[in-house]
Amino acid sequence: MNPTMISATVPPRGNTVQRHAMTIDVEDYFQVQAFAGAIRRADWDQIPCRVEANVERLLAQLDRAGAKATFFTLGWIAERHPTLVRRVVAAGHELASHGYDHTRADTQQPGTFRADIRRAKRILEDVGGVRVIGYRAATFSIGARNPWAFGILAEEGHRYSSSTYPVKHDLYGDPDGARAPYIPAGTDLLEIPMTTLRIGGRNLPCSGGGYFRLLPYPLFRWMFAHCEGVTHQPGVFYLHPWEIDPDQPRVAAPRLARLRHYTNLRRTAVRLDAMLRDFSWDRMDRIYAGQIAAAA
Repeated sequence: MNPTMISATVPPRGNTVQRHAMTIDVEDYFQVQAFAGAIRRADWDQIPCRVEANVERLLAQLDRAGAKATFFTLGWIAERHPTLVRRVVAAGHELASHGYDHTRADTQQPGTFRADIRRAKRILEDVGGVRVIGYRAATFSIGARNPWAFGILAEEGHRYSSSTYPVKHDLYGDPDGARAPYIPAGTDLLEIPMTTLRIGGRNLPCSGGGYFRLLPYPLFRWMFAHCEGVTHQPGVFYLHPWEIDPDQPRVAAPRLARLRHYTNLRRTAVRLDAMLRDFSWDRMDRIYAGQIAAAA
C-alpha cells in the first residue's frame, strides 16, 4: 500500500442486503471531456441546455425504483438551473459538488483549484439550501500528480471525495491507486475510489459511465456483483444525464470521442432500470457515513 495512505475501516456486512452508491454526474453533453477540443467554453451559454429535462427523467426512474442517489453537480449548472438543484434536494437525494465548470483538477494550480471548489460549493449550498460535503473531480482527475488536492478539499469543508479511478485509461486513472476507501495522509477527508474488478493482476472498470454502455449488460452486472461478493464493500456506480438522451445533437468531434459518447445511448435508460432492480442503492453520504465520521 502507498505509505501516504491510511486504510479506512470497512463496517461488517452482516445479514443485510448490501447497499451501493448510486451517483449522477450532473453536466450537459457539451461539457464532457471528450468534446473539450471541439466545443469552446466561451460558447456554452449559446448552446441550448438539455440537462434539466434529462435530470427530471432520472429523478422519475429513481423514484419508481425507490432509490436515492448523490448528484455531483457543476456550479455552472446550478447557477443556470436552480430549479433542477431544488428538485434534486426536494426528492431526498444528496447534493454534492462536481466543481464549477468541469475543469480537470490536474490542470489547475492549488490556488486555482481552491477558488474553483469554493465557488462551486457556495453556489450549490446557496441554491440548494443544504450543506454540501461531497466532491467528485471532473474526469476523475485527482491522483498521484496532485495529491495536494485532498488537503484543499478538506480545508474548504468537504468531508469526502470520489475522485480517483484505479484503472489504466488514456483520459484518467491510476492503476496503482487504492481500490478501497482511504484517508489521504494529513487530512480528515475520506476518498472513495470508483469500483474496479481485479482479474489477472489488472483492475477492470465496473463503475458505470461508458463501460456500462459498451459492455453487454449481463457481463457488467456479473462484474459488479462479483466485486460485491469478493470485497463485501459497497460499490460505486455513476451515470451522466446525457447518457439517457439519444436525441441530443451530434458534435463534430474526433471519431474516438464520438464512439465513446454516442454508443448505445438508446439502451442506457433500460439498462439503468435493470441496475436499479438488480441491486440496492442509496446516497453516498449515508452509505459511507461511519467512515466519513471516522475520518473527521
